[in-house]
Parts: sequence; C-alpha cells; structure tokens
Amino acid sequence: MSKIYRTLIVATDRFVPTKLRPLWEHEAGPKTIFFWAPAFKWGLVIAGLGDLSRPVETLSIPQSASLAATGLIWSRYSLVIIPKNYSLFAVNVFVAITSLYQIGRAYRYQLQMKEK
Repeated sequence: MSKIYRTLIVATDRFVPTKLRPLWEHEAGPKTIFFWAPAFKWGLVIAGLGDLSRPVETLSIPQSASLAATGLIWSRYSLVIIPKNYSLFAVNVFVAITSLYQIGRAYRYQLQMKEK
C-alpha cells in the first residue's frame, strides 16, 4: 500500500502550485499521516453534529464522556508533539465540544426527569 501511496504522491507532486508548495512540503502536510489521520477524524465531528438532532433519551453519556476525554487529551497532545499538528488540534477540539454539548443535553434531561 505504501508503494501505491508514494507513487500517487510523486505523480501529484508536479501539479502542486507554487503558492501551495509550503503546505505540501510541511512536516504535517498531505504527504504524511499527520495530515490524513485528522482529515478522516472529521467524520467523528460530522457524526456528532448529526447526533444533535437525536432524541435526548437515546444519548449515551459514557460514550459522549469518552469522546470528550479523547478530544481533550489529543488536543493537548497535538500541541506538544513535533511537528505541532494544528489540524489534529482543531478536529479534537470539535470532537470534545460536540461531546460535551451532548453530555450537557443528557444531564439537563436527567434533571428534568427527576423534577417530574
């Protein structure tokens, strides 16, 4: 698989415009896993945003808590590794925010149920 990937990168390399060359050549640019892992992790954010319309009684607090913790931990990690990975930071902040919002929704729902 890596041979296919390297061939694709070499073929694409000549089409990258001069202005985008610094991003292309960056230590955390599209030539590395440091770029692609956060790019695919945006799927978690999209799923979390989709869950905002879910009925609150179907939310899983443990799942949301683990996603929030993961988002917070990896946000911190992305700023201490070399090279700093700001795309990893951004996606993990959004994972944490959407998960914390879901926890808030579930908590408010549980408080309302106790009042009834």
